[in-house]
Amino acid sequence: QVRLVESGGGLVQAGDSLRLSCAASGRTVSSYVMGWFRQTPGQGREFVAHINWNGGRTNYADSVKDRFTISRDNTKDTVYLQMNSLKNKDTAVYYCARSRLQLPTKLPVMKYEYDVWGQGTQVTVSS
Repeated sequence: QVRLVESGGGLVQAGDSLRLSCAASGRTVSSYVMGWFRQTPGQGREFVAHINWNGGRTNYADSVKDRFTISRDNTKDTVYLQMNSLKNKDTAVYYCARSRLQLPTKLPVMKYEYDVWGQGTQVTVSS
């Protein structure tokens, strides 16, 4: 059974950068789409970014486009989220997730399209 563990969160100031990591163990995730979502108290979990199996296709939420970059290293079964120019509104718990299907033709953006989730890592951006 695959397990996902996020790391790299923390407290930073607006304008700073952070890199989140999501390490998979138990089974490889190399043939799955991997996604990042985030959630704030009282709000639903929202899509941030996803990446296809070989890193050749990525998509981002409009709110993070041009600031965040998702990447993956399949030799390490690890997915990354580089976050630059952080803003207060980026404050949230960030989760990585594995797609329900292997090699889906359409990259999933909805929560129900992902079936394995990490425990989350807190990112707090102060002004």
